[in-house]
Amino acid sequence: MDGNGRWAKQRGLPRIAGHRRGVEAVRTTSYAARDLGVKMLTLYAFSVENWQRPKSEVGALMGLLELYLKKELATFVRDGVRLRTIGRTHELPAGVQRHLRATVEETKHFTGYTLVLALNYGSRTEVVDAARAYAAAIAAGEEKSRDSSWATFSRYLCTAGLPDPDLVIRTSGETRVSNFLLLQAAYAEFVFTPVLWPDFTKADLSAALEIYARRERRFGLTSDQLRPLADPATSG
Repeated sequence: MDGNGRWAKQRGLPRIAGHRRGVEAVRTTSYAARDLGVKMLTLYAFSVENWQRPKSEVGALMGLLELYLKKELATFVRDGVRLRTIGRTHELPAGVQRHLRATVEETKHFTGYTLVLALNYGSRTEVVDAARAYAAAIAAGEEKSRDSSWATFSRYLCTAGLPDPDLVIRTSGETRVSNFLLLQAAYAEFVFTPVLWPDFTKADLSAALEIYARRERRFGLTSDQLRPLADPATSG
């Protein structure tokens, strides 16, 4: 979700105004995705690198996050939205952690639609944490090194239990992956849009989904292998 700062700068506003507008785009996009048939949406809300921003901006972002969680809990419960998080959330401010735990707990039984917030997340950090945990499990005899596989290792990632992404959308004209789900997105489709995140609408999401729908996903196979053979009984 990129472009909050540029959105504000174009309007002569402080960066926090862009972040506030970005929160509104989060609300819009979260429900637009559900309305368009998406079952799970992950939003890259705060990266491990974002701590390097000015302290005043980081503090404002944490405040907005806490306010968002306070305001949305009742809506999530009403609409059956399950909230999940990925990332080192234990390093977030205590107030944010408290509201995250409450929202995750209150919504954990919903199954129709899941919103995942990537908070204090970075793919390289995730891999380091997973490798450490996996090695500890092997040392404790809970895993066997000879049985190492992606299926086994992926259980130690913070996305354990979640499906790999089919589509990754990046806004504001940026065309980098920026440390987001590097392993999980191995076979994802990517769509890059010049639209700044605060201006991102349901129509923009729908357009990205239409682009995705036109692509052929082969997963290492050939196009011919993907095409089902014509039924001899109905051909001719």
